[in-house]
Amino acid sequence: MDDYIVSARKYRPQTFDTVVGQLSITSTLKNAIKNNHLAQAFLFCGSRGVGKTTTARILAKTINCFNPSNSIEACDSCDSCNSFNEGASLNVYELDAASNNSVDDIRNLIEQVRIAPQLGTHKVYIIDEVHMLSNQAFNAFLKTLEEPPAHAIFILATTEKQKIIPTILSRCQIFDFNRIKVKDIANHLASIAEKEGIECESEALHLIGQKADGALRDALSIFDQIVSFAGNKISLNSVLDNLNILDYDYFFRIVDNAWKEDIPACLLLFNDIQEKGFDGHNFIVGLADHYRNLLVCKDVRTAKLLEVGESVENRFIEQSKIFDSNYILRCLGILSKSDVEYKSSKNQRLLVELALMQLCSIKNELEKKKD
Repeated sequence: MDDYIVSARKYRPQTFDTVVGQLSITSTLKNAIKNNHLAQAFLFCGSRGVGKTTTARILAKTINCFNPSNSIEACDSCDSCNSFNEGASLNVYELDAASNNSVDDIRNLIEQVRIAPQLGTHKVYIIDEVHMLSNQAFNAFLKTLEEPPAHAIFILATTEKQKIIPTILSRCQIFDFNRIKVKDIANHLASIAEKEGIECESEALHLIGQKADGALRDALSIFDQIVSFAGNKISLNSVLDNLNILDYDYFFRIVDNAWKEDIPACLLLFNDIQEKGFDGHNFIVGLADHYRNLLVCKDVRTAKLLEVGESVENRFIEQSKIFDSNYILRCLGILSKSDVEYKSSKNQRLLVELALMQLCSIKNELEKKKD
């Protein structure tokens, strides 16, 4: 049996150009290398799974490459690149500050900083989750960070920049990594699926991207999970079933029935949703998100904020033409109030049903006001 490698490791970017969704940062770093304006201390900030540590490793590999390409990418064939790829490079030192956060750990690091590289020009020190260092460790690190040897480059990575003391921040070039867009995640998953010989519906990949909440690593983990569940054909239904997500179709039908003032149809649909094991609170949040998407579709300028596949986007645009903005805002007001009151309610099902009845009554109320 062959050793299985998860997609997050198998398809981890190895060059600046393969980093997903961080073009401004990778371009800046490549220009710094090209113009020999590389700082000696960097701080990479951002939420989980956006490429902080990956970019740090690529930077370390590229600046020590003997034959970088014209586009400032590592050659992947010189002695330095080979030792890096094999995990045997002595020029890259990684420290996990979550478990090595004491003064002694930093002192050991400072002792190593004094030693010049044996192969290549720079020694790169990547400190992950740097906000976990103790105040004493930060203070021990300050002097070295301010006046490091010419061969040393520090790359600090953190998910919580606000926890880092100002004296550290002032000594670093700070790069804020963006949450990765759903479209970029979907495109990346599509390229991986093609390499793996997996057939995927575009709506399914967009849904995985939405569930990942801007983290590519989470998206790849979900993708592997769906492949294990559905095999080599990933459909929208297989993603919905595996991740226990409500189908868009339910929300489209609820909204249509509310517009028709069909209270029984709305209550029966909600009963069907409850019988399938979905939480009432998630339903309220999902329905509010649906009305928000309808409002976004009302203007061409904001339509780009819709993070769904093409066919679902067309359904939103068509449905949004039925309502005016005032009607949608009234619906959002009712759902927002129900969202706030849900956890404290003694009868949560009745609260959701009451919200649905109110949605079915808005059209009639607005018509009476006109009269």
